[in-house]
Amino acid sequence: MSRNLYQALLWVFGLGFAVAFNLIVMPALLRDGDILGGFAAGFVNPYASGYALDAILCWCVLASWVAYEKSALGIRHGWIALLLGIAPGVATGFAFYLLLRLRQQPGAAPDKTPT
Repeated sequence: MSRNLYQALLWVFGLGFAVAFNLIVMPALLRDGDILGGFAAGFVNPYASGYALDAILCWCVLASWVAYEKSALGIRHGWIALLLGIAPGVATGFAFYLLLRLRQQPGAAPDKTPT
């Protein structure tokens, strides 16, 4: 996969989730105004609980990765990805971090796919 395609997919997935989140969740949140109730609704049954727990632990994995790479590789501004991982969600935060990391990664070079 080329670097350009990789970046494009990250943008599509990250922004796509942010748009879907805003279309699905925000109307209910604005109507109800209950952030804690909205969070708790993710645990209404065993299936929803599994997905919610997966998203929460994926954020924890992302946070560990961001903290590690800050000290090991000097990747800056990872905290923005962690905020985006809380709202709108981990898909957006993770995509943002991968794009950020791609720009700051030591030895990062532009796409050199054969033609």
